Amino acid sequence: MRELFPKDRPVLVLAPMQDVTDLPFMRLMASYGGPDIYVTEYFRVTAESKLDSNTLRSITENDTGRPVLAQMIGQDIPALVRTAKLLEKHAVAGIDLNLGCPAPIVCRKDAGGGLLRQPERVDEILRALRENIQGRFTVKCRVGFADKAEFPRLLEVFQKHDIQMLTIHGRTVRDAYKTPVHPECVRLAVQTMPCPVIANGNVVDVPTGLAYLRDTQAAGLMLGRGAIRHPWLFSHLRTHWEGGSSTAPTGRDMLRYIQALWDVTAAFHPRFDVRPHVQKMKRYMVFITTGIAEGQLEHRIRRVTTQEEFFSAIYEHLDHDDPLPARPPEDSSVFCGFAELK
Repeated sequence: MRELFPKDRPVLVLAPMQDVTDLPFMRLMASYGGPDIYVTEYFRVTAESKLDSNTLRSITENDTGRPVLAQMIGQDIPALVRTAKLLEKHAVAGIDLNLGCPAPIVCRKDAGGGLLRQPERVDEILRALRENIQGRFTVKCRVGFADKAEFPRLLEVFQKHDIQMLTIHGRTVRDAYKTPVHPECVRLAVQTMPCPVIANGNVVDVPTGLAYLRDTQAAGLMLGRGAIRHPWLFSHLRTHWEGGSSTAPTGRDMLRYIQALWDVTAAFHPRFDVRPHVQKMKRYMVFITTGIAEGQLEHRIRRVTTQEEFFSAIYEHLDHDDPLPARPPEDSSVFCGFAELK
């Protein structure tokens, strides 16, 4: 895995976010500098599952020039092995196993973060996948299901298997996105795992990214919700490591980003329907609008139903050259805990 990493700085990875990090979003991130490594939305794996065609396009039609890891989620071992073999027939940089998704519907099926309740089952899954995956095998997890005290036992399991990268979202499954991250858990993994460890969770600007790296000594950062809000973040981090400085995006910079996001996601679907597309845009805008115009834009966007209402709101609040807030407010309902990293 290390040959995929830059030699002179930490690696940057785009987090897999369901219904967000599809092929058009990957392409748009690339136009802003993008990550060093992409990870697909997860392929849902069951006894009867097939490879999702839209998610597969993130691999087969990916023209970003960067490597792509294919992520799976599930707990059926024969199905996971079968799916991994199918995915390895495509141009993937490796296979990633999701052990971190906190969605209740996923955890109830003992998949994603729900598997962290069963370290022995995780051990069985990792063994079977490592025996059958021909290339790189990576894992994304959280620091426990209910309590970070569970993490040392999980690390014991991870250490038993030849995984090439471990990405850790520094919260438990029950924490969801509501608490500060636990950098000490990521640091413990860095100290004990033989593979590179990537820190994930609430990197919203350059200072929070640098603090997370300092406090964990991780090999790199995975950016998720912060990248939706701030697509410039990958390039700003690289500029910092190169000794340069970056200017804050302005309202019009954000306006152009939102317009591009609308356009690329609309073009991805041959049967464009404006009402569901407005709803899809709202999923992005929850993160983008946080802290802008003292909450007025967020309030407007939550209530729009048409394309005209949508663009009327963003032009009213973003058609200016003033710099945007560098960081969401500390009481934000969708970002929490970044101020704890000092």
